[in-house]
Order: sequence, then C-alpha cells, then structure tokens
Amino acid sequence: MQDAHIGLTLFLGRLKLNSTLSEAEQAAILNLSFREVQVATKDDLIMPGETVTYSTLVAHGHLGRFDLMRNGSKQITAFYIPGDMCDLFSVVAPTVGWGISAFGPATVLQVPHAALMAVATEYPNLAFAFWRDTTLDASILAKWASNIGRKKATPRIAHLLCEIGIRLERAGLGSRQGFELELTQEQIGDAVGLTSVHVNRSMQALRADGLIVTKRQMMSIPDWNRLAEAAEFAPAYLLHDEATSGREEAGRSA
Repeated sequence: MQDAHIGLTLFLGRLKLNSTLSEAEQAAILNLSFREVQVATKDDLIMPGETVTYSTLVAHGHLGRFDLMRNGSKQITAFYIPGDMCDLFSVVAPTVGWGISAFGPATVLQVPHAALMAVATEYPNLAFAFWRDTTLDASILAKWASNIGRKKATPRIAHLLCEIGIRLERAGLGSRQGFELELTQEQIGDAVGLTSVHVNRSMQALRADGLIVTKRQMMSIPDWNRLAEAAEFAPAYLLHDEATSGREEAGRSA
C-alpha cells in the first residue's frame, strides 16, 4: 500500500501545480478509493475500444498511451510518470479509442469514475482542477504532433528528453539535468515516429555533441540550455510558469 499512498500524494502534487486547493479538497484526493494493480513489462492494461469504469493512476513505473495499427504496431501518444492520471478524461468518455501499456514493472491505482465524479460534485473547485489537468494532456499531445510533423529526428528526441526531464523534476522524481530514463530505443521510436535504427543514430549524435551523457538508464544533461536550443524546446505548453524560471535557474547553474 506504500506505492498507493505515494501515487495519490504525487497526483495531488500534480494538481496543485496548476490549482489552489483547500485542505478539505486535498484530503478528498488523498482519500479516493482505488484498486491497486501490479503490472509487468509490456502488459496492456487497456485496449482500444474498451469501455472502462475507472481511471488509471500511475503509482510506480512508467506507462504509455498508444494507438494500435492494423498490423499490430503501436504509435505511442503519451508517456506517464508516477502521479499522472493516464486517462482522467475517460470519466466523461469511458469508451476509449486508445490503449494503455506498461513500459516496465509498474503499480497502478484504478480509481472508479464514480469516486472521481463524487469529489468533483462535492468540491466544484476539484472539477476545475481535473479540467486543467486534462488540458495539460491535450497541450502535450498537440506539441507531440507538431514535433513529429515538422522536426528532424535528432531534435524530436532532444525535445522528448527535455519534456521528460522537466516533468520528472516537477514531480520530485529527478532533475531535468539528471534523471532515470525507463524507456527502450524502440519505445522512444514509437513515440517520435522513428525506427530503432534512427533513434540509435540520433542518440549517438546527441552524445557526440556533448548534449547528453548516458549510463545504463541514467540520463545526464551537462548543459540544459544547449539541449533545449537544439530541441527548439519552449516549456509554455506544459502550462506552468515554474518551467520557465526553472530553465533559467538551470542555465545559471550549468
């Protein structure tokens, strides 16, 4: 149950980044009912076309949302870290057109739609907080679409690394200049629309330019501003002013 408590605490922290919540509203989030589920690497928790009665909260590990092609291949359309409610929007659209899969061993909390609707009804401010949270998901998806459609391979990957670093830092799970990247080259490729070969070449180019240093799953970014410039990364789409100030602080300390 420790992961469960951490998951709800991290979810509350994510909501508080963009919403001011009273003590009662915070307590309502921390007391949400759930079913804890352990999942293995590459497990598909939800498949496209399913009708769900709960939303999936990541308590431990990394998950992804995907679209499934006729030939069985997947296009990853979102990454989720601990504290992310992968499909909060399924509360109002329970028949889904996408799936959710685990990138590695993970713990998830299945939070009933009824419980989420109950707290949103009792505390209207929480309904606005949920709305802001789903707006963030939509904003990230729009940015991913433009990256895939308009950028070359190396800037696409650099942009993804910048985003993951900021999101992990904001959740208190790492620093944008050093974090654990629990993704394979195949999974990165499925997210940015590249083959594993192209991902490998682009990662090598980033290393050769001194923009990243990798050791197993650890990702180090020696100069945050240089990587952000190479990626054409502007954090406004993450909908939180602290991202900008954090980037400036990183630049001063680099």
